[in-house]
Amino acid sequence: MSILNKLQTQGSNLSGLNGSTPSTPDFKGSKVHDQYSINGIPTQNGKPQPSQLDLDGQTPSKYTDNLPE
Repeated sequence: MSILNKLQTQGSNLSGLNGSTPSTPDFKGSKVHDQYSINGIPTQNGKPQPSQLDLDGQTPSKYTDNLPE
């Protein structure tokens, strides 16, 4: 019996989903998800600082666009 079959038939005390696929949250309406990780707006006390790796919506240059001569 596979692990998936075992979860679906017997369940598990470690998983409430018992082998089923979890629902995907709808992040489109979430301003925290959409903006906070980029620019820190809205302010979230107790949350990590926004990413310093963000490119402000710019597409980075690609190696193939600047090949050595």
